[in-house]
Amino acid sequence: MNTDVTQVGDGLYAIDTYLERPLMDASHLIVDQGHAAFVDTGTPAAVPRLTAALADLDLDPAAVEYILVTHVHLDHAGGVGRLAAALPRAKVIVHPRGMGHLIDPSRLVAATRAVYGAQYYDRVYGGVVAVPAERIEAAEDGRRIAIGRRRFDLLHTPGHALHHLAAVDPDTREVFSGDTFGVSYREFDTAAGAFIIATTTPTQFDPQQLLASIDRLLDLRPSAVYLTHYSRVGDIQRLGADLKADVEAMAAIARAGASHREAIGARIFEHWSRRLDAHGFPADPARRHALLDFDAALNAAGLDAWLSRTLH
Repeated sequence: MNTDVTQVGDGLYAIDTYLERPLMDASHLIVDQGHAAFVDTGTPAAVPRLTAALADLDLDPAAVEYILVTHVHLDHAGGVGRLAAALPRAKVIVHPRGMGHLIDPSRLVAATRAVYGAQYYDRVYGGVVAVPAERIEAAEDGRRIAIGRRRFDLLHTPGHALHHLAAVDPDTREVFSGDTFGVSYREFDTAAGAFIIATTTPTQFDPQQLLASIDRLLDLRPSAVYLTHYSRVGDIQRLGADLKADVEAMAAIARAGASHREAIGARIFEHWSRRLDAHGFPADPARRHALLDFDAALNAAGLDAWLSRTLH
């Protein structure tokens, strides 16, 4: 088996897309009775890894029936156009609010370049291509799709993004949450279990919406949640409580009136570092900064955008 591919459940595989570093961003592949679907794709550069995973599992590209896009942020959906071109039968499933960005990604590309800078965009996200409109199906809340014998209900879960979808298997109670259920890097696992943080990135973060969406997922009593950052977590009720507290902490940090994004980012890092102390993670500031500074800066930008909307 390709070391980029890890079996994380029955017929479920996480494919490391190598966004910035290993174990930061995953695409998931669902396989049942010769039928398959991808959940999120990573960036354009990740697409060869996804098609290689099919070969590793002896799956023909024509076996893939769906590419489910939880939301159109490019770490989740940058590779959709290129992947769809390699999968002749796959329909791209996305919330109606995200459909136009896949057909014409120019505004999404411009916004991403504005957030990350042109040089970073070109290095990490460059190569985004459009998806033909006839390959896309818009999915409202409650849409059900079948992958072999398995069923997945698609739930609208805004808060991180207005167009966010999560996918739930009602039989196994496994959830593919995109970014709604936060970020849990495996490097932070300790004897206390997984460590989870909220993601409040630009431009549509809304704490009340996100808390409601987290509660909606928790009400399903999930057996496992598969995060794009990074894959399977259990102990869902504990993590859900931690995540909700982190969303509230993010909003409080923003409301505290830090004068600029750098100050907000520094306060976020300090908050997460105190939580890591309690979690039993080694007190290694350099290691913590290496793993968290990127997320802290993005969260600060999202909080700044949220404050700008609410104050005007």
